[in-house]
Amino acid sequence: MKRVGAHVSAAGGVEHAPENAHKIGAKAFALFTKNQRQWFSRPLTPTNIDSFKNNVAKFGYSFDHILPHDSYLINLGHPEKEPLEKSRKAFLDEMQRCEQLGIGMLNFHPGSHLKKISPDESIRRIAESINMVLDKTKGVTAVIENTAGQGTNLGYRFEHLAAIIHYVEDKNRVGICFDTCHAFVAGYNIKTREGFEATWHEFDEIIGLKYLKGMHLNDAKKPLGSKVDRHESIGMGEIGADTFKWIMNDPRFEEMPLILETPNEDIWAEEIALLYGFAES
Repeated sequence: MKRVGAHVSAAGGVEHAPENAHKIGAKAFALFTKNQRQWFSRPLTPTNIDSFKNNVAKFGYSFDHILPHDSYLINLGHPEKEPLEKSRKAFLDEMQRCEQLGIGMLNFHPGSHLKKISPDESIRRIAESINMVLDKTKGVTAVIENTAGQGTNLGYRFEHLAAIIHYVEDKNRVGICFDTCHAFVAGYNIKTREGFEATWHEFDEIIGLKYLKGMHLNDAKKPLGSKVDRHESIGMGEIGADTFKWIMNDPRFEEMPLILETPNEDIWAEEIALLYGFAES
């Protein structure tokens, strides 16, 4: 079964996210477990934790279909000691929050070299950061998201992601979230059937499909290879509807969270229904 959902609001407490997902007909969901624009937030309370778990059960979700996203402030490949340590501390906090909530995955952008160290050195720092945090947590998989390639961000080539995984010691607790918009603007032509199949063949050859833990389903405002990260609603951008039809009918993507991060949350329910309609066509 395909598990389509969206990155829903957790305003007022993480416990509200399952209900917000249910309201739009989601069969999976993403959330921020803390304010993504702040380095640190108040700890989760026992009430937050118990209510979240109760609502996950109440609205019929599996913890396997929840894919939180960490703060955008975190840079696990930072070239400078103090910001790197701050990022690692914040990432540990986010992983521990998932641990407390019973969530088995945390999605994150790998990091940026900021033109101060080589990409290879930054990749090693990212993997070292993951190793440090995995050593201090249990039961939560670090899920790396492919990026659009803006600025000095790493992770826009499959080779970057494979290299990070190579240096991660516990390979049972690392995975990939594939963002369709990011892949497209990074140069992977998933718009054509031939390009779609070639992209997934390359993913399997370089990274391995066994590492795929989820997807972000986003159309793109900007063209192929532009490296500009601007999401668009499904079927309304440069990628087009066909790619999402192929995803919804592809057995490789069963039982993993397929999360909308499209810009108009007012039509998320319609987009989810549209995607499920693709699976029936």
